[in-house]
Amino acid sequence: MGRYFGTDGFRGEANVDLTADHAHRVGRFLGWYYGELKRRAGDETPVRVVIGKDTRRSSYMLEYALAAGLVSSGADAYLLHVTTTPSVSYVARTEGFDCGIMISASHNPYYDNGIKLISGTGEKMDESTIALIEDYLDGKLEVFGQTWQQLPLAQREHIGRTVDYVAGRNRYVGRLISLGMFSFKGMKVGLDCANGSAWTIAKSVFDALGAKTYVINDQPDGVNINTDCGSTHIEGLQLYVREHHLDVGFAFDGDADRCLAVDENGNILDGDQMIAAVAYDLKERGELRGNTAVVTVMSNLGFFRYCESVGIDVASTKVGDRYVLEEMLKNDFVIGGEQSGHIIMRQYATTGDGQLSALHLLSMARRLGWKLSRVGALMQRYPQVLANVRADADAKAKYAADAGIAKLIEDTNKALDRDGRVLVRPSGTEPLIRVMVEGKDFDVINKAAVDICDAIKQLIGG
Repeated sequence: MGRYFGTDGFRGEANVDLTADHAHRVGRFLGWYYGELKRRAGDETPVRVVIGKDTRRSSYMLEYALAAGLVSSGADAYLLHVTTTPSVSYVARTEGFDCGIMISASHNPYYDNGIKLISGTGEKMDESTIALIEDYLDGKLEVFGQTWQQLPLAQREHIGRTVDYVAGRNRYVGRLISLGMFSFKGMKVGLDCANGSAWTIAKSVFDALGAKTYVINDQPDGVNINTDCGSTHIEGLQLYVREHHLDVGFAFDGDADRCLAVDENGNILDGDQMIAAVAYDLKERGELRGNTAVVTVMSNLGFFRYCESVGIDVASTKVGDRYVLEEMLKNDFVIGGEQSGHIIMRQYATTGDGQLSALHLLSMARRLGWKLSRVGALMQRYPQVLANVRADADAKAKYAADAGIAKLIEDTNKALDRDGRVLVRPSGTEPLIRVMVEGKDFDVINKAAVDICDAIKQLIGG
């Protein structure tokens, strides 16, 4: 992780950790830097950057600041307005943009926000460019053979422009509809839009494919994004599916790059279960390249045991869909993701896409003639306890250097043996240390999680 950018962008509380000045400076750098790269390659055309945002009140502030920074450096800023992270990735990749920006703090509360940077290939921006941005924010930029205290401003006709680009978002919607392999006519589908980005897209996609849609949490007001709704608070959708006798429900997060499913009985299918199902289906059809699914170390132990039982290899990465995609690209794998519902289907996209995941899972069930409960039953989850300890950067560093905590984790792992495991890691997106314990006996793993959390709190003074 860098000084400002974590595993999923520059994220923090709006106007505290992430201000309009930060956004303006990020825009200034991107407009200037990509312009310099083009000029040095003999290309005098303006830099083009596409920007999307979620529904947080602060997203509008950051959008205007980013656009002002870009335009003042001579770049053209194309505004998708409220849209999803995967739509920004798609537009950047397919329409020749130099890079893309999504303004969102994903599943975080409304008062947080973030700046996600996307390359011209639709992937997360490379770490070397992000390192230069951080140097610029710190006033110590060295690039192109010199030190830059100030970046030059564009003059006269070279000043950039802003472009209303809702048409780009509409093309993304058309792309999703075109990927619907089966009609959903006669199916009752629940959609929890988390009062976020999916509000503008999800219903129109499923309606176009013939489903009868039942939509909840689609009234954003700038402060209700992710509040007791969406993929991080899925209990509302579970109840809604049962009460309205729906065939399936899908819950998205704030920027709709992740999705969790609910079957006809109101039971959750998490990201691991969805990846397991897709991997199984791809293997059965001879389309699972490398016979491998890619997940992170946080995936449930049940996922690894299921893949072992059906002859699917598993590649495991650090937490973060950035690392999942890197592994997929390196080895030409086609399916990967995270337990949280970030799922990358590389045949179609270069980022997690909650609505694409929902479409693919439902199409698979439709083709096989299965109810979603049968899809979810392919993989059995091990009992899992997830707990968080509040920790700022100093506390995270103190935890990382402590031998006593490391020994406690090691001893607990040994005691659980092959039937369980412990994973403790500092979050890359929030001021938290995350503790995960899995095993066959819930009481045993719950006590282990409590003991580890208590030890960390005692160490850092929490």
